[in-house]
Amino acid sequence: MQLPLIDLIIFLVYMAAIVLFGVSFSFRKRTALEYTTGGGRLPSWAIGMSIFATFVSSISFLALPGNAYSSNWNGFVFSLSIPLAAFFAVKYFVPLYRNLKSESAYYYLETRFGSWARTYASICYLLTQLARIGAIMYLLALPMNALFGWNIPLIIFFTGVSVVVYAMLGGIEAVIWTDAIQGIVLIGGALVCLLVVMFSMPNGPGEVFTIAAEAEKFSLGSFEFNFVESTFWMILIYGLFINLQNFGIDQSYIQRYITARTEQEAKRSTWFGSLLYVPVSLLFFFIGTALFSYYQAFPNLLPENLKLAENADKVFPYFIVSGLPSGVTGLLIASIFAAGMSTVSTSINSSATVFLSDHYRKYINKNTNEKQSMRVLLITSFIMGGLSILVGLGFNGVTSALEAWWALSSIFSGGILGLFLLGFVVKKASSNAAAIGVLCGIVVIGWMSLSPVLLSGTSLEGLKNTLHTNLTIGMGTLTIFIVGFLVTGILSKKTIENL
Repeated sequence: MQLPLIDLIIFLVYMAAIVLFGVSFSFRKRTALEYTTGGGRLPSWAIGMSIFATFVSSISFLALPGNAYSSNWNGFVFSLSIPLAAFFAVKYFVPLYRNLKSESAYYYLETRFGSWARTYASICYLLTQLARIGAIMYLLALPMNALFGWNIPLIIFFTGVSVVVYAMLGGIEAVIWTDAIQGIVLIGGALVCLLVVMFSMPNGPGEVFTIAAEAEKFSLGSFEFNFVESTFWMILIYGLFINLQNFGIDQSYIQRYITARTEQEAKRSTWFGSLLYVPVSLLFFFIGTALFSYYQAFPNLLPENLKLAENADKVFPYFIVSGLPSGVTGLLIASIFAAGMSTVSTSINSSATVFLSDHYRKYINKNTNEKQSMRVLLITSFIMGGLSILVGLGFNGVTSALEAWWALSSIFSGGILGLFLLGFVVKKASSNAAAIGVLCGIVVIGWMSLSPVLLSGTSLEGLKNTLHTNLTIGMGTLTIFIVGFLVTGILSKKTIENL
């Protein structure tokens, strides 16, 4: 399918403008601290838009409509947990990290349990970001594949390189300002797309609701307490754990708390960015539902291969190319890349910050000067980008990028939220208690994620995990916290008896 000239121009001009804008920040004379925190001078609305853009990414722009198209609104339950997680962030997390005066989210764990806790959490974070960026790069390749028929792995490589260059040079200040711009473009593009779909229905916009309701597309999932399947309660629990982890221990978010001028502005930006995601994610789910109704009304417009369940993520890109008026297609493709670039740049910048603060300065060179620090930040950004391209290639062919990303984030998170909560809630928890909790948590995470693969078809099949993969983060978190709490109580009792 040939892309009209006007759409190609819109897309290329937008991409060139964003990349040049991001790169322009590299010409400013900055210290490593300014590169990672922006000097603490950024306005709250821009930080809030950046938090929103970090939530969104192309995972939301393409995977949420794909998920809604193939099933229902069960995935939207994830968004319903965000306001509660944001409340805890504003009340506890923002003041905590603002007072620590460290650019690393994991410095707090060192103050509570020692260096091992900081290192463990930072490694889990880096693995999670590799999975996140890989998923995004794969999803960025889908519309270009639909447009030109180009090889998906080749697209992942070239788009990955271009985004990495922009993210590597700009620093956190460029990331936040471009996030703010791209968040606006993203919302505008999604609204335009939804309106086009609804007013293209043969019997008017109301037909979208009629067809979707008959197919139970608005369902939030079963309300049974069944944690083997993707029920309402399972997704709600998963969302609460993952969003508490986002706000409480994720460098991408915590770095933004530090960039605000004051604590109050940091709190306002957190509320603004998190609450904005709820209606916007609803918009993306509605787009997927509307596309289902659209292709039910016009079944001949959808190629046979896209009617297969494993190709649901490709339906929205196909509609963007084939169903939108000339000019709007270019805007939507720019919106998708805006979403992807925002999150990739955020993840790369925060990963480089973590490596410099939690690994290089701690174990390799404790007395780095500004020149050395900037070099480490740039090299780490480049390496993270390169590894993420490889992960993106690994995503090629998955049935649902959203479900694959959720599963990987549950595993790679390593239950670090439980370690944080143990340190924050249980004031008497010692390093030994925390270490025992983490070891038990790793065993549980390993069993939940690996036993279905390793034990299936063996004499030990009855011991394999039958719970839903998304519960891995919750079980890992609870194991670390509960075991750490119990061991603390045992150690405290023994101390009293020895007295």
